Amino acid sequence: MANISITKMSSKGQVVIPQEMREEIKEGEEFVIIKEGNRIILKSVKEFDENVKEDLEFAKRTEEAWRDIEAGKGVKMDFDDFVKEMKKW
Repeated sequence: MANISITKMSSKGQVVIPQEMREEIKEGEEFVIIKEGNRIILKSVKEFDENVKEDLEFAKRTEEAWRDIEAGKGVKMDFDDFVKEMKKW
């Protein structure tokens, strides 16, 4: 049977995990938060292997880059200039 408890989010976006549900959680432990529809899933990073951690970090950086581009902080160039720039790498 699942443990159920009620908590709330602070004005800073912080959510307290009730004490009875954090007995095996250590201070500083990292979590992955997955939002799917109206569900939020909190999963310990320890449960993921190293490749998944790298994939999640890449996804996070990609999402941040898209936000920058949408905010007009990106660099625009035509295709040929882009290819030239890529060859420098």
